[in-house]
Amino acid sequence: MPPGPAGGSPDHSGSDYSEAVVERTLGTLAQLNPAIAEPAAPPDAPLTIDDLYRSHRMGMVRLAILLVDDQASAEDVVQEAFAGLFRNWDGLRDSAAAIGYLRTAVVNGSRSMLRRRRTARAYVPPHAGTARSAESLAMLTAEHQAVVAALGDLAPRQREVLVLRYYGGLSEAEIAEATGLSKGTVKSTASRAVAKLGDIMRAR
Repeated sequence: MPPGPAGGSPDHSGSDYSEAVVERTLGTLAQLNPAIAEPAAPPDAPLTIDDLYRSHRMGMVRLAILLVDDQASAEDVVQEAFAGLFRNWDGLRDSAAAIGYLRTAVVNGSRSMLRRRRTARAYVPPHAGTARSAESLAMLTAEHQAVVAALGDLAPRQREVLVLRYYGGLSEAEIAEATGLSKGTVKSTASRAVAKLGDIMRAR
C-alpha cells in the first residue's frame, strides 16, 4: 500500500489516501495490547500459567472483543482458551508455544462463538455502553473509533487477519499458524481487507 501524504491537508476523496489512513490507524492498535506494551520477562525466569494469565489475559480479551464485538463473550472465549492451555501445558515446549496456543484457541473460540450466533439467529448487538469496553478507554480519536467499528463489517476471516496483524503485531507466518491459512492467503486477505475498510469508511 502506498504511504500517506507527507504533509498538507488530507484529501478524503482519494482512494489511496483513504487506505493509507486505514493502515496508519490500524497500525496504532498495537498500543492497546498490554502483552506488547509490557517488557518481556527475563529469558531465565520461570514461567507458569499464572504468569501468562497475569501478563496476557487482558491482551487476549481485547483480541477476542475485536473478533466477537462483545466483552462477555470475549471473556468466555479467553477463559476457555486458558482452560485448554492448562490441559495441554505439559505438551508445550516454551512460553512462545504457550502464547501461540492461546492465540489459536482465541481465534478458534471466536469463530465458534460467531457460528453459534448465526445458528441461533437470535444474536442482539451489545448495548453501546458495554460493547468493546476493554478498548474504549484507549480509543480516544474519532479515527480509531470509526476504523474499529468498521472492522465489524468485514468478513470474519478478513477481520481475523487484520486484528492479528495490527493489534496482535504478528507476522504473516504467525497469523497463518493462528488461523490455519497459508501465508499467501494471509497476505492477500490483509490487502483486500484494508481496501474494503477504505470503501466502508468512504461510504459512511
